[in-house]
Amino acid sequence: MTDPDLISRFRTDLIQRIAAQERVPQGQPLPISPWLAMSLLQKAVRRGRSDLALNAAATLLRDAPDRLWRRLGGIAFEDVGLGSLPTVGLTVAALTGKRFRAAIGGDWAVASVVVKALADAPKSRATDDLFMALETLPGLADSRRALAAETNPRLRLIALTTPNLHCRSLATLFLLGTDRPGGKLPVRRGEVALAFDLLDELGTAPTTLAICREGYRKTGEALPPLLALLALENGLRAGTTDDPLPPEVMIGGVQGWALDMFTREGKLALSRLAATQAGVAEFARAMLPPGQRVGFLGQVLFRVEGGLLTRRVGGDLSDRLHAQLMFETLGVDPEAAVQSLDLMRQDLPLLNRIRAGVMREVRDA
Repeated sequence: MTDPDLISRFRTDLIQRIAAQERVPQGQPLPISPWLAMSLLQKAVRRGRSDLALNAAATLLRDAPDRLWRRLGGIAFEDVGLGSLPTVGLTVAALTGKRFRAAIGGDWAVASVVVKALADAPKSRATDDLFMALETLPGLADSRRALAAETNPRLRLIALTTPNLHCRSLATLFLLGTDRPGGKLPVRRGEVALAFDLLDELGTAPTTLAICREGYRKTGEALPPLLALLALENGLRAGTTDDPLPPEVMIGGVQGWALDMFTREGKLALSRLAATQAGVAEFARAMLPPGQRVGFLGQVLFRVEGGLLTRRVGGDLSDRLHAQLMFETLGVDPEAAVQSLDLMRQDLPLLNRIRAGVMREVRDA
């Protein structure tokens, strides 16, 4: 079967889910920026909060519809991934295009089904954990430089023969091409078709390959091919677990955990936290130069708040990748990483007070 034939089953599933609804769930658009709405959408999905995710999606559909569909595609590969490949396929089907969505009920009918499916799905962040390791793990620095300079045939051979997942993944990404905005890997022009032919040659299941190929075509991001590689590893445990969540605080009409470093308000709050005598701020001043401290605090905050999941699906490989993310990719040694995470957890109440002050300023401006 061709990729379009394999994706059509997910389009059919989407159509059937829309038709089966007794009523279309309603989202309440919020008076917040598109950036804050995107943050709220993604973190609400991670926490299984479909009510909040629907409100955020309604906000984006009103104010920035293209951002809604791009963000849903990103969430599927970043936060659901191996946890539920059918849900990833359903989301990819929703990205088919405006005409398709209009023909099966309209943007909101489609978005509401997809948002609820993502929020309710078992979740795995293994794909994004792997990607962050590939970009930042100190032990991969030599491999990143060397593989970026290899020819396409050599990259293909390395990916086919190495037993090392990180090396195979880097070879695949450099074959795909790393010349995309915001990337941290050495820039290398690639051949997308060759990269997906390689994934086929490695033995990726046809439906998984179709989902990831179409997902890449729609998002242009590195995660779809990495998901295909991880799907070859298997090894997920039955059942799910919920990450321990800090107490939830409402700040300026939104949940405090939505105010991360990728929102203007959240970044301002982190910059103010960095200037306090808080334990995590003192830690950052002792360990890092001034220009790196706010970004470091944002990464630590992600690990103790923004990146937490309900219904997490684990496994030996997924657990190792998650441990790498937590303790080996912050730019400090693992023991210091543990300390920084503990300090941020202790200082979350202070950060929330700072966030509240920022949101009051935004409201009164």
